[in-house]
Amino acid sequence: MDTAKLEAIFTEDTLTELFGPERTNDFFEALFGDAEEGAYDIRLSYVGYDPGTNTLRFYLDLHERPGCCLACNLTYGLPEVFSRHPIINIKGLVEEIEKKLAGEARCESWKLGTTVQQSRSLHSIPLEIKLQTA
Repeated sequence: MDTAKLEAIFTEDTLTELFGPERTNDFFEALFGDAEEGAYDIRLSYVGYDPGTNTLRFYLDLHERPGCCLACNLTYGLPEVFSRHPIINIKGLVEEIEKKLAGEARCESWKLGTTVQQSRSLHSIPLEIKLQTA
């Protein structure tokens, strides 16, 4: 896969299309009955491509909402929750990412990594997608 081509595919607009802000609200609505109860907003970011392992890397970035606290003890268990939650729908997200590759590669497998604290107000959950090139 061509790194420049992948960067052209996974623009901010595409990432928002793949994982829009409504998904965060729907998640907290299901969890708490009110979207305003959530302490963070979830956004998808493209980290890059590792040709050595043929892996796409993304983050599910958890951005602290104003007036809220993004506590580490709340975010470290999220990879397990996100991996199977129907609203977050990682499997469906990976299928949509595969469509963006337009037949040049298939998403062979995916995994969520351990939460990374980027800053006090930003935590990230790595999403790694192993590709199988066509």
